[in-house]
Amino acid sequence: MLPTRRPMTQQARTCLRCRYSTNTTPPPAPPLLLKLRSDLKTAMKAKDTNRLNVLRGLLAEVTNAAKTSSPIKSDMQLLSLLRKRSVAAKAAASEFQEAGRPDLKDKEEAQAAVLEGYAGSVETVGQDEVRSTVVQVVDEMKGEEGSKVHMGDVLKRLLAPDGPFEGKPVEKAEVAKAVKEVLAA
Repeated sequence: MLPTRRPMTQQARTCLRCRYSTNTTPPPAPPLLLKLRSDLKTAMKAKDTNRLNVLRGLLAEVTNAAKTSSPIKSDMQLLSLLRKRSVAAKAAASEFQEAGRPDLKDKEEAQAAVLEGYAGSVETVGQDEVRSTVVQVVDEMKGEEGSKVHMGDVLKRLLAPDGPFEGKPVEKAEVAKAVKEVLAA
């Protein structure tokens, strides 16, 4: 004979429900991501297949990244993804050119143009401001540590949570380039 299961009491069901429920709201989506989602709908209505394919690919990568340990939470992370995809599209276009496939080359160049259009819409800190901040931090570090300053130490100080670029939309690659130039001079 099979054992019968006793039904849970109301109190037990409530406790299980309370333990697993969360009342936290998710962080707001980056403005560029919201723009991509709205442009996807517009591209569907306009039947713009090139833009539609690019946006679907980008949104799929964002969704896949959300399931990993480093989801895309800011416009700077999204800008990095846009730039990476744009470089890949340009490389593919040059390979198609070498292979004698102008039709595929044109397709990849069109996708790169769409990606660059979105990448150009993100406001970042200007190169002049980045360079002046880097010069200021390097001068401070030379005064503290002596004459030898390492690039990694400067980058750590600039990009630290309490650093001068905290909360500002700045590209890390641009900061690294400026640090390299200032230390070489």
